[in-house]
Amino acid sequence: MTGDAHAPLPAPARPPAQARWYHGLSFRLFGFTLAAILFVEGLIFVPSASGARTAWLNERLQAARIAALALDAAPSRMVSEELAQQLLESAEVLSVAEIEDDMHIQLLDSNMDIDGSYYPLDMMETTMTSRVRNVAGAFFAPKDRILVITAEGSAPGRVIEVVVPQAPLKMDLIAYGRRILALSFLIALIAASVIYVLLHFMVVRPMARVTASVEQFRMDPGGWTRRLKPTTRRDEIGRAQNALSDMEEAVAGAFRQRAHLAELGTAVAKINHDLRNSLASAQLVSDTLARSEDPRVQKAAPRLERALTRAINLASETLDYGKAAPQPADMQPVSLRGAIEEAAAEALIAWPEVEFMDELPSARIIEADPEHLHRLATNLIRNAAEAMVAGASLPKRITVSLTREGLDFTDTGPGLPDASRANLFKPFAASTRKTGTGLGLVIARELAIGMGGDLQLASTGPEGTTFRLILPDLVV
Repeated sequence: MTGDAHAPLPAPARPPAQARWYHGLSFRLFGFTLAAILFVEGLIFVPSASGARTAWLNERLQAARIAALALDAAPSRMVSEELAQQLLESAEVLSVAEIEDDMHIQLLDSNMDIDGSYYPLDMMETTMTSRVRNVAGAFFAPKDRILVITAEGSAPGRVIEVVVPQAPLKMDLIAYGRRILALSFLIALIAASVIYVLLHFMVVRPMARVTASVEQFRMDPGGWTRRLKPTTRRDEIGRAQNALSDMEEAVAGAFRQRAHLAELGTAVAKINHDLRNSLASAQLVSDTLARSEDPRVQKAAPRLERALTRAINLASETLDYGKAAPQPADMQPVSLRGAIEEAAAEALIAWPEVEFMDELPSARIIEADPEHLHRLATNLIRNAAEAMVAGASLPKRITVSLTREGLDFTDTGPGLPDASRANLFKPFAASTRKTGTGLGLVIARELAIGMGGDLQLASTGPEGTTFRLILPDLVV
């Protein structure tokens, strides 16, 4: 207790760094959403541009087929040079030819010198892979590339061959790409904004509250009163918020208990001095009584002297519990029955109506610390007597017996409530009496552990409660 009061305080927590606006989850969420939508739009753009390129080529082929049909209506399939030039311009091609029975027939020709590299393109044998590959090449093709397109002609068995400059196709594809990019960015911006607003209220704001709560609680876990409220949400964020709220409550309670222990340690340190002086005076009186020749006084004096000695030792060792440094056990041979009967006589002085039954073997000697065993048994018997008297139990009986598992202290009380079982061996938590401190069982268990054993709750219920002391030398 005083150990907590004088323990060095932990270093103050470092205040959280001020985050910039672009460090926040909101900005990152918006940016990631925008980038994801643009990435998906980019994947869609490739087949979309391929379709636009195919449509552009089919338009030129269809115009060339119409021009070929116009030639079929002319005598000898011959037209004037002026008309041929108009047909080529309307079709936006450089020349049109037909291939029939392995014969190459030139239908329309601009009679212009064509400079550039020729690139054959067969529209009759295209696949998805080739179209995607060709549309990617169209963006990076040289300006002077000339496309030689072959496709089905206007009549069955005919193949039409059209010569087209690729520069207009490249310009149209670039313009198409710009339009798609602008439209994709607009769609991505709208979609990211909608998703951002939804996620901001569903995720970011709750997480911001949780983050602020964690940071403030870290700065002042003992004195901060604006704790996070529980929520009815059942998703991950709701569970995290409820878990944090429970943790804050538990930690705040622990800090309150720590403060109470520190105050209690200070009070005990002050009381301890006066109590030891009073007990020392009582011991002097006991020594005087011991010299009396009255047989009754001589019979009671040794017991009084032992009680005063234990009280002085207990007052001296009280602070050791608060320092978590109990005195080591002094193991020596002890009469089990004699030690328990002496503890029962002291513990039941105030409750003569409680019956004590000793079922221990009279000759059993065990290795134990006599003071620790006395204090442990006194605490257990006194607690059982108080519980039976408070619960108006009938009969009021405490039985101590030795079993193969250990030394059992059994009462006929009303049993322990569920709330006490969960905190049975926690300081200031297990007591069900208004005047109790909850330290009796805690001290008893520490004494048992100090002797190399343990103290356990064996059973409890309406018929009574049994505590079991386990020591290395208590095996039958």
